[in-house]
Amino acid sequence: MDLWQWKGQEVAWSVNGRSINSPIAIVLIHGFGACKEHWRFNQPVLAKSAPCYAIDLIGFGRSSQPRARVNKETKNESNFTYNFDNWGHQVADFCTHIVQRPVILVGNSIGGVIALRASQLLKNNCQNVVLVGCATRALDDKRLVDKSIFMQWTRPWLKFLVSQRWLSINLFRNAASPGVIKKVLKQAYPSGNNVDLELLNILQTPSKRSGAPEAFHGFINLFNDYLAPELMKDSNIPVDLIWGEKDPWEPIEEALRWKASISCIRSLEIISNVGHCPHDEAPAAVNQILLKIIDNTNDISKQHRS
Repeated sequence: MDLWQWKGQEVAWSVNGRSINSPIAIVLIHGFGACKEHWRFNQPVLAKSAPCYAIDLIGFGRSSQPRARVNKETKNESNFTYNFDNWGHQVADFCTHIVQRPVILVGNSIGGVIALRASQLLKNNCQNVVLVGCATRALDDKRLVDKSIFMQWTRPWLKFLVSQRWLSINLFRNAASPGVIKKVLKQAYPSGNNVDLELLNILQTPSKRSGAPEAFHGFINLFNDYLAPELMKDSNIPVDLIWGEKDPWEPIEEALRWKASISCIRSLEIISNVGHCPHDEAPAAVNQILLKIIDNTNDISKQHRS
């Protein structure tokens, strides 16, 4: 593991295949509550084709976990607004200063939205984005029009409740308990594949750090931020989708709508009998798809250079 100083924060990252001769690199971006080790079955395999980096987002893994700044709280050097713009800048700056070559960004869940925002910032230095069970952000204010009158009416009360730090800390302590994590994994990994002690440690260990509740507090107060379709609108960066057929939180129907209506999306691969984290639940199938994307992007990059 390496550490990089970014805007007063420590960012943890790792790389496999640093010496591989490739015009591009891969950067893996984890989802909410996860960390760079969640790519345990992917990073070593992908690194056979190109240098493969994995990064801990601010608030997660071994990266800094600063106090969350929410709503109208005063901004200072010790707090951080946990949102897609800041995380997107973190990833884009990491690619610019550490990776130092064109990249393929691969993101799971909220990592997919972050990858899309980072691709906007990187422009031509991002060759491709791969969304693995991308977060559709059903609770965003911009999607309230699709919700019931009851949900629209109660939204201000929900915002008030989750803005209370004492409540979010208690919610986090419950959510981070071993019993709850195991229940969540049963939903997220419907086949049960690779739900092992290593995975439990990957998810539990960072949650025991003193600052861990802050990322949770910041994220559950994020009601008006980027949606993936907005970020893909008018984009000329190719996007590939990988989705678990039985994803309990991000409906496959949403991925199908995106594929039919968003021009930059060039492929949708549906992995049978898996859920929200197909890269970890069915890594062999996902790695095969990712390797094809990497090889294709490598070939295009080499043609442009020649």
